[in-house]
Amino acid sequence: MTWLVQTMEQVAEVDLTKLWMKGIKLVLSLLILTILAALTGGVVKTFLDLRLLFQSPVEVALRQVIIDTLIILAVVEVFKTTLTYFSEGRVKVTFIVDTILVVMLTEVIAQWFKGEGLTHLAVLGGILLTLGAMRVLAVRFSPVQGESGRSAT
Repeated sequence: MTWLVQTMEQVAEVDLTKLWMKGIKLVLSLLILTILAALTGGVVKTFLDLRLLFQSPVEVALRQVIIDTLIILAVVEVFKTTLTYFSEGRVKVTFIVDTILVVMLTEVIAQWFKGEGLTHLAVLGGILLTLGAMRVLAVRFSPVQGESGRSAT
């Protein structure tokens, strides 16, 4: 019976915070590997899309390469956000807004190339303006102050 009591006391003394942090680091490490694999695949796909230069009109091929490149840049922003969380244990609002801005800009350009209606583009433009305002406010009212007295994020 004393063995059971001693075991229960040892279990009660385990620091769950350390266990939690190790678990989060493991999951984030797997996420970083997944994002790196996705980036590699995206670059390979973009490179393979260059064959469209010989099979399609130049505008079509270059549009596809531009869209592929912008999507890769959006994934790079997600990677940057993940690495920041991994190293600092928090994510800056500006990183999240930057990521969404890149994704939304990619969507606007893709819709523009597809010839979508002005209403659809106006809605996406409104979202972009809102995100841009959020970005400015996040920098302006950041709790972290830079060396020159300006907000740094």
